[in-house]
Formats: sequence, structure tokens, C-alpha cells
Amino acid sequence: MSGKIYQPGESYHYQLTITKLLMTPLAYSPNQEIVYRDKFRYTYKDFNIRIHKLANALAGLGVKEGDTVCVFDYDSHRYLECFFAVPMMGAVLHTMNWRLSPDQILYTMNHAEDDIVLINSDFLPILEEIWDKLETVKKVVVLYEDGMVETKLKIDAVYEDMVEAAADFYDFPDLDENTRATTFYTTGTTGAPKGVFFSHRQLVIHAMSTAMMVGSYDSPCRFRSSDVYMPITPMFHVHAWGIPYLAVLLGCKQVYPGKYEPEMLLKLILTEKVTFSHCVPTILHMLVSSPVVKKIDLSNWKVVIGGAAFSKGLAKATWDLGIKAITGYGMSETCPVLTIANLKEDMLGLDNDRITDVIIKTGLPIPLAELAIMGPDGKLLPHDGETTGELVARTPWLTASYFKDEERAKDLWHDGWLHTGDVAYVDTEGYFKITDRLKDVIKTGGEWISSLELENLVSQHQAVSEAAAIGIPDVKWGERPMIAVVLKPEFKDAVTNDEMKSFMMKFVDDGRIPKYGLPDRFEFVDAIPKTSVGKINKIALRERFGK
Repeated sequence: MSGKIYQPGESYHYQLTITKLLMTPLAYSPNQEIVYRDKFRYTYKDFNIRIHKLANALAGLGVKEGDTVCVFDYDSHRYLECFFAVPMMGAVLHTMNWRLSPDQILYTMNHAEDDIVLINSDFLPILEEIWDKLETVKKVVVLYEDGMVETKLKIDAVYEDMVEAAADFYDFPDLDENTRATTFYTTGTTGAPKGVFFSHRQLVIHAMSTAMMVGSYDSPCRFRSSDVYMPITPMFHVHAWGIPYLAVLLGCKQVYPGKYEPEMLLKLILTEKVTFSHCVPTILHMLVSSPVVKKIDLSNWKVVIGGAAFSKGLAKATWDLGIKAITGYGMSETCPVLTIANLKEDMLGLDNDRITDVIIKTGLPIPLAELAIMGPDGKLLPHDGETTGELVARTPWLTASYFKDEERAKDLWHDGWLHTGDVAYVDTEGYFKITDRLKDVIKTGGEWISSLELENLVSQHQAVSEAAAIGIPDVKWGERPMIAVVLKPEFKDAVTNDEMKSFMMKFVDDGRIPKYGLPDRFEFVDAIPKTSVGKINKIALRERFGK
């Protein structure tokens, strides 16, 4: 690596940069495989060479330190190469959420000041639609998925061609670890998307702390170098939760599935012997609901669930299939992992029903994550399993602000803590448990009801495939709880509102929910709307049923 010239006796100031993550796998497992669908496979040794080639190719297109490289792609080996080559050059990787609307994509590209775009050919129509309004983009590189496609855009390079033609050594600079490495955008209920950014140092420490939590402690979902890793969380979303960086550090076999198709995901899990994944509950629900899944053995598959609450019903169905699944928690602004619901040593022998009570909790803080519960007055609250407040955090990897938007960061950071907007308590075992988002708490007659708890309880009905609870306006009480329910196919049109209310009444009788928390209304729907990252879209539900 290039850098300053050191004088005799002058020590080297070691920088925690993404480049350093590559050293261990190249020493320990240079011949381990990285696989893309059923289309491509190569070794870590090849991967490293292609990182150098990609950097040379990008430099040939004018990319320099401080420039921003935007990537539109499915989860692929190409994306993984960009995860390393772009920030290692000193440039910034902008991972594009291609599920956003064209107007949102246009806003984020202009706001990030993208200099060059690497885009999968499937997404060229989006770029064509907004091209004339882009302000800073100078070059376009296309990543062809299934052969050449027609486009009216001027294409400056084809990814595979330019990588193949480039020199296989690039003199990466010895960067300051605080150099910005990545940027992506998170959407909220109001306002324009917010730019979240992380430095090399933050990404490296996050990877190491996550590695300690999932690898060093005994757990049903332990992740080690002998595992086969496949993400089922988009790489555009918080770096696929940062796990690709961890997987490279461990030098384990990696499998990238491209477009998420149930048949392909199950095929890869079986043929490539995948043992470790992570995804949102909707993806897991899609897979465990497939008729095929009951005919195959998935007992070697471990899954971390995040992005939304992991319901008791889905957890039980998953564990009954032999799949080991536990909750992980974080948010875009936290890089993202803050907690993992690992089982403690004395819990490992519990039966599935009691295990699922633990693994659906938000979890225990990972090493170096300092979490607390804070009241409205800014005072920290007791960890007694009852007192709820806002979950706040301090770690070495939290985003310091929003990109070019410090005003909105005032709601994120105050009192020296990052405020998550999640309501939670801490039980006597030290497990955090989120009871709701501040904005999703149902307020009826001056009392709070947890929408997540209602969803968790109704999910245990044998006919319920998926559920979402919201508050709808009520003249007398302000709000009343309502639950949208998707029934399993065999129960379609066979369950009534009264039957669901009767089922939920037993949780009133046993004290799980107060009487005022009993929903008056259940709406049976074909599907529950989701956001661009697979979370339940409660705004859409309130717009539909809250009028």
C-alpha cells in the first residue's frame, strides 16, 4: 500500500480499514469458495485479484479518493467486490435501494453527489427515467445479468469486460481509518430520505464485535469459519447487516443468491449446504410457508431474524422444522447490529416452546454496545422487566449524523445517546425486549397498548399466517386496536371476527393483555403491505383502515 515514508524509530500508526479485513482469509483460506447463484464460483484468491482489477478499472474511468460510486445490483459476488474495492480506493460506496420510487432514487443520487453508477441491466429502465435530472453522474457501468439488453443510455463500460481487461495489482492508499467508506439512504414516515454514513473504523469494529457475539458464545446460531454463509437481506440495506464483512474476515464459504426467488433460495441452501443466513420475518415466512420446505431437511440451517418483530407463531413454526432462528436487532443508523438473542448456557437444553420465548426477545447487547432505557425526562430507567422507556445506545460504530443534514440529526442524538425511537424494557436476565415503535404504540383512553405484543399473540392461532396490529381513530377512546390478518390457505374464509376475538380473550383472562387492549376488529386480507426493505408498512394499513 502507498503512504507516507517513515523515519527510523518512527512507529506505524495502525489504521482499522476495510483493507485489513482481507489479510486473514488470504492467509487461512485462500482456496475457499465464493458462489453466485448457479452461475459463477471462484476462490478468495481470485476474489482478491478481482478487487485489484476493479479498482484499476474504476480508476481508469476517473474514480479518485473522495468520489462516490453508486451501485444498483442484486446480492452478488460483484457487489461483494464493490464492498471492498470502492472504499479501499478511498472512494465512497453508495449502496442504492432500487426498491425506492424513481423520485426517491433521483433525490438520493443527487444528494449523495454520485460520480459514477454501476448498475445491473435489470434496473436500466429506472436510470433511463431519471437520467436527464441527474446532476453529478459522469459515467455508467452496466452489469449484465442475462445477456445484452437495449438501452438509450450511453454505456461507458461493461463490468465484466473492464474487470477482465484491468491490471491485477492496485496500490491501495493507506487511508485514515476515519475516512467515510459507505453511504446509503433510509426512508421515514415524513420528509426526504436521510443519508446514513459510516467510516472504515466503524465497519471494522462492528464486524469484530458481531464476530465475538455470534462466534465466541455457545448459541444455536453460532457462526464460524466452517459455516456456509448466504445473505437474504439486500446488500443495499445497511451492508446486508455488515455480515459480508464478517464472512470475509472469517474466510468462510459464501453464497450470493441474486434475485430473491423461493425456489432458488431453497436450491442454494440445499446444494451449497448453506448453514447461516439472516433475513426479515417476511422472507422467513415466505420460505417456511412453501409446501416444498416440509419435504426437505433444513436442520443445519441457522438464521438471524431482524428488521421487524419475530412473532412467537413464526418462531415456533421455524423451530418445528428444525431451523434454528434467533432475533437480532439494530437500525440503519447503528450499522446495524446492537443485540442478538443468544441463549445463555443454562437455556440450551430447553424445549422448543420455551426456547422460542427467549429467542423472540430483542436480545443481549453485543460486545462494546452500551444500551439503556431512558424516560422522557432523560433519566435512565431500571432493568426490572416492567419499566418501559426509549431504547438508547452508545457504541463505536453509530452514525455521527445524517449526511449533509445535521438538523435532522438533533432528533437522533441528544443527552449523549443515540435515540432509536423504540419502546423497550430490560428483563432481569439482561435481555432487551422492544414493545413497540414510539410512532406505532396504540394509545387508547390514555393507556398504551403494544402493537407488537398483539401481533405476537394473534400469530399463535393455528389459522394465522401473518398479522399486523394498528391503532385506528375512535371518537370515545382516541384510538382502538385493529389487527389485519392473513389466513393460511387451508383456513381461508373459515375464520370469523368473533372467533379471533374469542381467541384473543384468553390472553386477557391470563393477564397477558389488559381488557382495553382486546381488539374490537379483525380484517382478513390477502396480503399485508411491506416497505422497500420488507418491513410491515403500517402507514399504508392506517391509510386503508383508519378512515
